[in-house]
Amino acid sequence: MQLIIPIYKRFYPHLQSHSPPPNFKHHVNEQCRLSDRMSRRLIRTYQLYSRTSGKHVQVLGNKKVNAMGDDGAVHAKLVVETDTFGSRIRIKGAKTGYYICMNNTGKLIGKRKGRGKDCIFTEIVLENNYTALQNAKYEGWYMAFTRKGRPRKASRTKQHQREAHFMKRQPKGHLLGDTQPFDVLPLPVVPFHPRRTKHTHHHSSGAH
Repeated sequence: MQLIIPIYKRFYPHLQSHSPPPNFKHHVNEQCRLSDRMSRRLIRTYQLYSRTSGKHVQVLGNKKVNAMGDDGAVHAKLVVETDTFGSRIRIKGAKTGYYICMNNTGKLIGKRKGRGKDCIFTEIVLENNYTALQNAKYEGWYMAFTRKGRPRKASRTKQHQREAHFMKRQPKGHLLGDTQPFDVLPLPVVPFHPRRTKHTHHHSSGAH
């Protein structure tokens, strides 16, 4: 009877039988929590439609954030930068350049520099196709707005609440295919050369 060797032991033969298997899931989760300083940023531009206000999130010149922007409004255009290989992002107003951040009282504010964890949000795609944005520094606190488009205190928010649900949209008159969704560099094309074997060499020699 052939013994089945766990796959991790084939790649980690130094592990003893009594040693627990490596926790790859824990490693991946830890990596996603760290900011990626080495890789090139992926940048997207779109609007965030608020489910409750029926308007769009906007960042104003006075550093205030609300969900009162009309479709196509200049302050409703957002630039979204990836922070890691996962789903952590930074959001800033394309017009003002201010990043959407969260302070220790759960208030949304605009900042010129968005390097801190208080300016990073984790995208959570929900079953209803809406997206919730959880702050990276204050876990369990979400970006949320009232029906009038005013920011809601994050300490009172939950993932299932309508106030914390958003949908990504292009400005009015723009289709999703009008612009490239990510700012990336094309990969070089490497020519493929089939490897010659003894069989193919003998076959080609016999043909002459």
